[in-house]
Amino acid sequence: MRKIEIDDEVFAYLQRHSEPLVDTPNDVLRRELLGEKSSQDAGAERGLGGLWFIIEAGLAAPGDQLRHHQPRLQRTHEAAITADGWVELPDGRSFAQPSPALKAQTGSDINGWGQYTHVPSGRKLQSLREEARSTKS
Repeated sequence: MRKIEIDDEVFAYLQRHSEPLVDTPNDVLRRELLGEKSSQDAGAERGLGGLWFIIEAGLAAPGDQLRHHQPRLQRTHEAAITADGWVELPDGRSFAQPSPALKAQTGSDINGWGQYTHVPSGRKLQSLREEARSTKS
């Protein structure tokens, strides 16, 4: 593998176009320069999403709605849990983890686990995750 140096402006561009904790700078460059699809666009080749273990624990079901409300901006963002544990936005984009999904909706790095509410239970995803982990032990 070769190494290159980039200036701060280019690095900032790479950060704006990356999915935190998912993309490397090389992933962004491949997508931007070569037109390759991102991992969330992989379609049928994708694996199980981050919410799968919550479904498996019986705490959520495919099709359940997720909601995040931004009171100061008076915006509400909704998404749905897919059968394979991904987060699907109303525009059809799917994300393996809640945080990149919520970033796509808000435009800011945000903790999707802590901010999305699982509508049927009224609980934050973080709470469901903790319960699923405790029942697994």
